[in-house]
Amino acid sequence: MKGIFIILITWAISCGPDRNQYTGEVGPPVLPDRKLHAALVVVDGVYNTELIAPMDVFQHTVFHTGQGIYVSVVAPTRDTVVTFEGLRLIPDFSFADSLPPIDILVVPSARNSMSDDLNNQALISFVSERSRQALYTVSLCDGAFVLAQAGILHGMACTTFPADVAALAQRFPSLSVHREVSFVHDRHVITSVGGARSYDAALYLVELLYGRETAVKIGKGLVIDWDLASVNAYRTAR
Repeated sequence: MKGIFIILITWAISCGPDRNQYTGEVGPPVLPDRKLHAALVVVDGVYNTELIAPMDVFQHTVFHTGQGIYVSVVAPTRDTVVTFEGLRLIPDFSFADSLPPIDILVVPSARNSMSDDLNNQALISFVSERSRQALYTVSLCDGAFVLAQAGILHGMACTTFPADVAALAQRFPSLSVHREVSFVHDRHVITSVGGARSYDAALYLVELLYGRETAVKIGKGLVIDWDLASVNAYRTAR
């Protein structure tokens, strides 16, 4: 009984509810002086929402800023990828291709993100190498498990799909896993709970890079009233 009590206390500390740790102001935007490349890493069973949300937001930057973000889809091979919901995708690149430098690495959730994908050495190695070269790495939903397996999240604050918070904390005890937030930003990594909240993380990164006005305009195009101050998130560092 004592052991169970200690486990519950530990879970409450590491996975307790969190509140927005900033006031909505993120400081001056980065304002990149070149077009950035966002690569979405997909495998069979990737979920539509976690794939489409960042693609929607990042691709729309080209209509609102002089540089913007070029979005590509990267998969283990050039073979057709079938999403969990049945959408068929033709990747732009395979892991073996000579890719342009990746500035924003995006890891959406997939059906096997908590199981078989963690044993996919090609996937884990690609994510590990490319994340360390990228300016930002973003995971959606259970994509956080892939980042953790790749060693990207060691010692970091993060989040994942609400029902899988405890599983992530248990499997990777070095992580500070947060619940009841939309996303967590720690150093160069942004992790999101996924689903429709995937738009929050993507718009947040746009605001960091291009400023609030650009993020708000993109939100309006997607019928989203973007206001960072109203989003419950956890941010440890820019």
